[in-house]
Amino acid sequence: MKRLVLISLAAAALAACETMPTTYRPAAPGRDAVGYSEYRIEPGRYRITFRGGPGAPPEQVSDYALLRAADLALAEGYDWFRVSDRFLRGRPDGGPQVSFGIGGGSFGRRSGVGVGVSSGGMSLGGGPAVSSTIEVLMGRGERPRGADVYDARGIRQSLGPRT
Repeated sequence: MKRLVLISLAAAALAACETMPTTYRPAAPGRDAVGYSEYRIEPGRYRITFRGGPGAPPEQVSDYALLRAADLALAEGYDWFRVSDRFLRGRPDGGPQVSFGIGGGSFGRRSGVGVGVSSGGMSLGGGPAVSSTIEVLMGRGERPRGADVYDARGIRQSLGPRT
């Protein structure tokens, strides 16, 4: 009986660990797909969203949205892009969580085993936790000044190796 309980708990813990990793790739069709998607508003203007998997840091999700903007700009022959609007939704690891505990002891001729379950601990997933949406305007030639203006080649070189 003890063995069956331990095996069941171990299997449940392993199943709970199965989440979608956050990698730089197109989002699969579906509302909660991890990855990037874009919407062309007009030539040289896009709304880009990157959705991270459970536990993805907000910084990584924001960087991947910028990387997608750089890739789109370069693919269309632009040199730079300006982020005109940005939104960060969700919170890191916001899904349900569970943790397990097992303990035992021996008291002479008697022994005991305890099993505990808690609502805090390992993430059970449940879909993307953080998404970053940016609206970008792309341009050619010399990059204008401003903290919200990015060199597309520079972003590709600095953030691309992290993917």
